Amino acid sequence: MKPVVDHLQLTVADMAEAVPFYDRLMPLLGFDPARRSEATLEAHEMHVVEYIADGICVAISSPRSAFADESVHRRKPGALHHLAFRAASRAEVDDFHAALVAIGADIVEPPRVYPQHGEHYYAVFFKDPGGVKLEVMCEAPA
Repeated sequence: MKPVVDHLQLTVADMAEAVPFYDRLMPLLGFDPARRSEATLEAHEMHVVEYIADGICVAISSPRSAFADESVHRRKPGALHHLAFRAASRAEVDDFHAALVAIGADIVEPPRVYPQHGEHYYAVFFKDPGGVKLEVMCEAPA
């Protein structure tokens, strides 16, 4: 089997905050706004929004009401630590950073080389409104 991720589904703290953020973010990552879908699954007590690109879908969903007051912590067992998207170049990472600033993203670490991840590992780290950590990176020499 070839290791290919088909889709990811992230539970976010507050859909009212997250949806507008992801609606601005996902097109920057190459997801087609025309392919966005949304549904409410009453049996699962879930509101879900899917962002689709060729070969992958990233969805965000609401928490169950029993967990609605819990905060995101990426170090909890079973939690997503962070999600990284690959850029083609350092310039693309820099341009993406500028776009993140323009949409009001919470920048955790600005674009730079992170030698602990590799000699040419260049990335920007940011969080969504509920605290989910995201990254755009490349491994290209300067």
